[in-house]
Amino acid sequence: MPAASAPIRIGYCLSLTGPVAGNSLSARLAHAIWRQDINRRGGLLGRPVELVCYDDHADASLVPGLYKRLMDEDKVDLVIGGYGTNTILPAMPLIMERQRFFVGLMGLGVNNALAYPNYFAMIPTGPDPNAALTEGFFALAAEQSPRPVTVALVSADAEFSRNPILGGKANAEKYGFQIVHEATYPLTTEDFAPVIDAVAESACDLLFLCSYLADSIGLVRTIREHRFRPKMVGGAMIGPQNAAVKTTLGPLLNGFVNYEYWAPVPKMMFPGVQELLDTYQARASEAGVDLLGHYMAPLAYAQMQVVAQAVEATGGFDDASLSAYARDTTFHTVMGAISFGVNGEWAEPRVLQVQFQGISGHEVGQFQNGSRQIVVSPPDLISGGLSFPYD
Repeated sequence: MPAASAPIRIGYCLSLTGPVAGNSLSARLAHAIWRQDINRRGGLLGRPVELVCYDDHADASLVPGLYKRLMDEDKVDLVIGGYGTNTILPAMPLIMERQRFFVGLMGLGVNNALAYPNYFAMIPTGPDPNAALTEGFFALAAEQSPRPVTVALVSADAEFSRNPILGGKANAEKYGFQIVHEATYPLTTEDFAPVIDAVAESACDLLFLCSYLADSIGLVRTIREHRFRPKMVGGAMIGPQNAAVKTTLGPLLNGFVNYEYWAPVPKMMFPGVQELLDTYQARASEAGVDLLGHYMAPLAYAQMQVVAQAVEATGGFDDASLSAYARDTTFHTVMGAISFGVNGEWAEPRVLQVQFQGISGHEVGQFQNGSRQIVVSPPDLISGGLSFPYD
């Protein structure tokens, strides 16, 4: 038995190198801030907290071995899920075998098929995650006049894009849009002109994109340079949430509509979130991470708050007790009030659609508040109106 004052150890892995390293490093900084905050308040159950984090190098095949090491050799008290589907999903068979309490960060639909009762998702996509990520884009389009009729779906040929595209197809049907073009491109693509040429030939009203960080930059630049103008463009792009992508593209982003999970608008200034971001931003430059932290930091910090509140409430680390508590509790976090429902997803979705407006130049400070990315969906969180059509 560990001594009463021995540190509580929480283990996980992140892709600290590879194509999603920027987001993973941002999450790690938010986790470190949480650890300092909790230890300053006396730790968990009166014991200090340590985080044991390994780099999975964005290689899914390494993930099971890292979690086995954490549990069998490092003897961590708790495990949590890393960032993204590609890291969380390969951990699940071992987690299920060991019946561990497991809170993952931003994995989309990880538990749809597995239905593991001790898994909880720190992503605001709700009980139907594939549809929720993309629904705001199509719902907004359906409200415009003249009403758009057709849509083109363009996505990276990668695991992460499959669920959003399924959701995009379902929402296109739900809102009565005809899919006139569908294409995938390799993640190695550098010249996007042929991709957008083919879109232009379809003469689509809506262009729905599901892209990764580097290709989001290439697509935005190519669309801006192209003669063709859809009436609305964006949807499920990974990249525009990041400060580095925002500042790289600057005014080229104006008019794009895209998902977000949190934005610095009055209705989302939940207790503690500004203090977190102030601390994060003061350390971000030296840490070499996203300078704003709006995308990763609130959810990563909230992930740890959920774990901590469950531990404090149950008085220990029994996985079954922690999981039972999480299924029946409303947690109070920097992301607001969170409760979990089917498959451990949020009981209520809270995915934003934002439109970039009024960006001038490439200075990061203009993105500090919500004046350059207007929340245009859902209705209860909007901060301004949609500019339509895209031009």
